[in-house]
Amino acid sequence: METTIIQNDFYLVIISKTPYRISFFGGGTDYPSWYRKYGGEVLSTTIDKHIYISCRYLPSFFEHKYRIAYSSIELVKNIKDIKHLVVRELIKKTKIKGGIELHYDGDLPALSGMGSSSSFVVGCMNVFLTMQNKKINKHLLAKASVDFEQKVLKEIVGSQDQVAAAYGGFNTIKFKTNGSYSVKLMNISDSIKKNLIKRLFLVYTGNQRRAHDIASSYANTLTTKKIREMLTIQSYVQKAKNYLINNKLDDFGSLLDESWKKKKELSKNISSDLIDNIYAKAVKNGAIGGKILGAGGGGFFLFYIDSKKLENFVQSFKNYLIIPFKFENEGSQIIYNNKQSGE
Repeated sequence: METTIIQNDFYLVIISKTPYRISFFGGGTDYPSWYRKYGGEVLSTTIDKHIYISCRYLPSFFEHKYRIAYSSIELVKNIKDIKHLVVRELIKKTKIKGGIELHYDGDLPALSGMGSSSSFVVGCMNVFLTMQNKKINKHLLAKASVDFEQKVLKEIVGSQDQVAAAYGGFNTIKFKTNGSYSVKLMNISDSIKKNLIKRLFLVYTGNQRRAHDIASSYANTLTTKKIREMLTIQSYVQKAKNYLINNKLDDFGSLLDESWKKKKELSKNISSDLIDNIYAKAVKNGAIGGKILGAGGGGFFLFYIDSKKLENFVQSFKNYLIIPFKFENEGSQIIYNNKQSGE
């Protein structure tokens, strides 16, 4: 009988921690169909809510070769039989050798406008490349994730979510016509950030939607009217930066309102009667401005509240799920690697 010796790599365990993001201004200008012609810029931040992905090589004790655990549990022998599209194609793309067991856990629901799909890709990419001892930095991780979503999966998605998740922080991200990007940390004081976070509320609408489905209704169709609207949306980024630097937070909130109204003009799929009613209720009870996060259609609302009406707002939305959050600065991290730790 032939003896098989299990290699130490089979006992490798890697865990990544990748943040969700909030996009304040410039959303839509991060789609290649736009910035390849006109350039783009967004203002966004990552928050202290995360996606966790743990992965190990699967020893040959089991009948299955792949075990993928998310909202479903998949036990399969062949890569082609994995139903989770991202995991299946990323295994192929990164050329992972041998079977794996992967677990996914998220602090927030998927399909909710928080950039969860891209955070998953970034976190998974980080894990798979680390398993293969590839050298990774934030720039390479972001670029590899953007290319994977847009060129391999062929999703109609922007480029800001992958960059935000990889880098972390409160940043402006510029997209150039040659396809490159740059990330610049917003130079605002801790006291301004503290006051801003007190006035920002995440409210869950309960509706889930795929960004691809919403964005496909407007991202690749640039009429003269939409070009004008997109240029206006892009101009809000510079205004927002000035308001933050000069501590004009209520003006920042009002600009959110102006930007949301402009964004709704891009497509009838961005809003709905339910969303409009929630927004009207928020404004009536203290919101100076707000927006649906992500491509639109549902998910989370971000509201900026008048500092004198915070309690009134919370009371009026007691039947909704309000998520407290803070800003974070780390981006996607490997938080456990037992091979690196010598275990």
